[in-house]
Amino acid sequence: MKQLTKAEEEIMQILWHLKEGNVATIIEKMPEPKPAYNTVSTIVRILENKDFVDHRQKGKGYIYFPIVAKETYSNQSMTQLMNNYFNGSFKSMVSFFMKKNDLDSQDLEKILKEINKEEEK
Repeated sequence: MKQLTKAEEEIMQILWHLKEGNVATIIEKMPEPKPAYNTVSTIVRILENKDFVDHRQKGKGYIYFPIVAKETYSNQSMTQLMNNYFNGSFKSMVSFFMKKNDLDSQDLEKILKEINKEEEK
């Protein structure tokens, strides 16, 4: 799966939230200062070329929708982060985030309980 630029990811976050929308709707959900219509339209077409987004015709325009689930992209991004910066070591990555985010052992216990709940499903 291809990596997204910051601008592409911003638009994907909006589409994942909306489920679908036209360019005007996407722009409406973006923070100020709003980008130009043509800029967002170009990024959406790039996302289509990268197979993250598809569209259907509605009148003279298009409605865009994600074809890659947010969870799928998140998992791929986290794996890539772990491999690129922590030599594929989950332990090293968790240790790094614990130190940088000042987590204590109680926080880690809560995280482990959540992981165990997910594994039991």
